[in-house]
Amino acid sequence: MSEELTFDGLAVPLRVLRLLAADFGHLPAPHIDVSTVFPDRLALRFHGSLTAFETWRDALGIAPDTVAYHEQCGDTRVLMASADYAGAVLELVGYGDLPAPALAGTTA
Repeated sequence: MSEELTFDGLAVPLRVLRLLAADFGHLPAPHIDVSTVFPDRLALRFHGSLTAFETWRDALGIAPDTVAYHEQCGDTRVLMASADYAGAVLELVGYGDLPAPALAGTTA
């Protein structure tokens, strides 16, 4: 970027954050990212439980078949989805623990 971004340059994702707070204030609170690197993006991140991610995905009408899944560090599930929302790219990211592998020869 040749010019320094002003705070006003983040108006779109901050406006979306305000709309989400008004319309979905009853949903689980996310970790929120607004970045000068991606000034048109608002990221909502959910750590420790994929249930909060799914609650938001459903509330926002994001189709389940658009969710990407991968694993990181061998012990974490990651769900990712994005949608255009009120002029911003809204990104949802959920992190959850992978279940411990079952030990061979044990009984339930």
